Amino acid sequence: MAPASVISAAVTAAFVGFAGSVALILKAAEAVNANPAQTASWITALCIGIAVTSFYLTWRFRMPIITAWSTPGAALIASYSEKINLEQAVGAFILAALLIIITMAIKPLSELMKRIPTTVAAAMLAGILIKFALDVIGAAQIAPLFVLILVLVFFIVQLRSLALAVPAILVIGIVMSIFTGQISQQCCNVQLSTLSLVQPVFEVPVLIGLGVPLYFITMASQNLTGLAVLKADNFTFSPAGSIIPTGVVSLLLAPFAAHGVCLAAITASICSGVSCHPDRDQRWKVGPVYALMYVLFALFAQAFVEFLLALPAVLITTFAGLALFGPLKGSLKSALSGDNKETEAAVVTFVVTISGLTLFGIGSALWGLIAGVIILGLHRLKSDTQVSS
Repeated sequence: MAPASVISAAVTAAFVGFAGSVALILKAAEAVNANPAQTASWITALCIGIAVTSFYLTWRFRMPIITAWSTPGAALIASYSEKINLEQAVGAFILAALLIIITMAIKPLSELMKRIPTTVAAAMLAGILIKFALDVIGAAQIAPLFVLILVLVFFIVQLRSLALAVPAILVIGIVMSIFTGQISQQCCNVQLSTLSLVQPVFEVPVLIGLGVPLYFITMASQNLTGLAVLKADNFTFSPAGSIIPTGVVSLLLAPFAAHGVCLAAITASICSGVSCHPDRDQRWKVGPVYALMYVLFALFAQAFVEFLLALPAVLITTFAGLALFGPLKGSLKSALSGDNKETEAAVVTFVVTISGLTLFGIGSALWGLIAGVIILGLHRLKSDTQVSS
């Protein structure tokens, strides 16, 4: 039997992870023209993947190695500048999962991945996330009182508890929607979830423009960050042994519209620290409880999606933007934390990413990354030339 503190940590982490970014999945699904059944399948498959990998990794390593869906990846999909359908997106999901498996299976590739500056990766993420923060301002123009109340509640609650700020605005937003009669009359049927198989379509521009950035941002912003959180709490284990299983499960679930399962980063600290259990050797027990929570989420994901889709669009937009405020703040801080050369490359990456540039069918996220790497390369070339002379 897991101790009460372990159960509390698992339930909190699962609720924050699910409720904190599920609206973003709806935005991503809308961007690739997924219908409600496919959207429900997307969330159901992700929850199944999280439950399976969290149970397996915590049981195998006897460490609190929990998993999550790729929140930055969902933001990337939601902000993808080209009009694509779900079938094309699924092809990109499969490529991203394969690249994660290959990277971790071949050590030189994983080492190369680590050499890409955190500042540039963070700048690309910031360029993706800031669009959602700006959408909140647009929502405030449509329903000023509604949005401003949610914004105020968010910043007040996060003064006391950052983890509860996002769930709080979801609950309050739902209550306000009910009392103002803004919930669709079509809502809601309580039913068990089902999975919908999606035939993948592999188109080179989408694979390069969406699949490659999805792989990169999941690795840099989720997997490597998740490893760092666990390392900070003195847990050491095989990176390949923990990340490859998430890649395999992501590959298997991609045909059901799941965009990717990865190591938890934001919620990982809830389960790996002293607040979970004073004895670090007991913290692994968070895994089975956390997995059980996601089994429950998977069972009723379809009903939950139907309910969310019945809510006013302005609430979903505001919720998604505020949920990403913390990651946006962190990514901007990280992007500007390097030396002058890295900062310049990060700013270029950020500007190109936010521009929405599309060339040859490839979106701005990858062009932003390429631009940043080129700037870094020019600086290093200059340094090498000065040394040799």
